[in-house]
Amino acid sequence: MQVRYSPDPHGFKKLSTDELRKSFLIENLFQINEIPMVYSDVDRSITGSAVPVGKSLKLTATKKEMAAEYFCERRELGIINIGKNGFVVVDGKEYQMNFKDALYIGKGSKEIEFKSEDDNNPAQFYFVSYPAHKEFPIQHVKYEDAIHRHLGSVETSNKRTIHQYILPEKFPTCQLVMGLTELEDGSVWNTMPPHTHQRRSEVYMYFNLKPEAFVVHLMGEAQETRHIIIRDRQAVLSTSWSMHAGCGTESYSFIWAMGGENQVFDDMDAISMKDLK
Repeated sequence: MQVRYSPDPHGFKKLSTDELRKSFLIENLFQINEIPMVYSDVDRSITGSAVPVGKSLKLTATKKEMAAEYFCERRELGIINIGKNGFVVVDGKEYQMNFKDALYIGKGSKEIEFKSEDDNNPAQFYFVSYPAHKEFPIQHVKYEDAIHRHLGSVETSNKRTIHQYILPEKFPTCQLVMGLTELEDGSVWNTMPPHTHQRRSEVYMYFNLKPEAFVVHLMGEAQETRHIIIRDRQAVLSTSWSMHAGCGTESYSFIWAMGGENQVFDDMDAISMKDLK
């Protein structure tokens, strides 16, 4: 597991492109039969993935970083499958995870395994975890059962659907809020006008991009913006003080996950587009 320590707004201004990427970008996700993970000091999130082929993959705790006997000893976990059909097995109970299905696993679940239905067409599980102080039951949310919010317009190039899976309107969790946004063909902007979340952090994972395509992910303070070029199936960490928005060379999708002081989806501090520099 990699460990990341994020700079404050003053240190952020001095980062080179390479330093910016090393601090915030997660590039090594979705490796076959591996579970790469990044632990961030920002709200102590863990971001990772699992692509099982020919065997199941067990999610275990790392002694050094987590000091736990099992992964969800003091954590909750959100999983979304962006590959073919698969299964997540939690303490012996199997949950079928089709394309764009989600699973919430609460604190106290001990054994977690990832499996693919067809090794030639494996499942591709993406997950984000935050610390938890209370146990909540496992919740399996199929794509069709998510809350679907249609936003944006063709005129502003941001016509999109936000699929909300894990949030208080569906069921209780400790910190985690998670969902998936899909932009329609011809739309390329996300989260514009931008905002910050003073009371929580966020992780974006971009996907459905062709190999040559990319997203220009904007971050930083309104008066001191920076950007990172992000490719298919890469994730980016967002601190509470940093705005987050992006523009792609084509339409795309992204999974967002948040954790922090509260879970109010619309609790954000808006930034006027005229104030961006």
